[in-house]
Amino acid sequence: MVKQIEHLGIAVESIDATVKTFEALLGTECYKEEMVESEGVRTAFLMVGTSKIELLEATNENSAIAKYLQKNRGGFHHVAFEVDDIEAELKRLEGEGFQLIHQTPKGGADNKRIAFLHPKSTHGLLVELCQERTD
Repeated sequence: MVKQIEHLGIAVESIDATVKTFEALLGTECYKEEMVESEGVRTAFLMVGTSKIELLEATNENSAIAKYLQKNRGGFHHVAFEVDDIEAELKRLEGEGFQLIHQTPKGGADNKRIAFLHPKSTHGLLVELCQERTD
């Protein structure tokens, strides 16, 4: 079951340049920066109420963010929904006809287990499911 919007992902050319803009815009400081080597990204998080903004910078040319930035300017990349049970939600959504990019969850930033749905099955929107790690 989807609980809430967990974060909005924004692809950027440079976190160093962008984080200052978002800190000023939101009136809050970045609370966490993290490298996710498996995805080839550097992330930075800012709180907005109970939700988050995740800035994503490519760390290698083969990452999904690098490929996104080659096709698009920086900007909105994905919406992430927090779920209670990510395995059950993936199974439910696949049964509803959604195309899964990840059949099983994997490690993500901010202590999360994540999986993505293909934009072809969500009217062009990249959707991430995430669940807090308990291990």
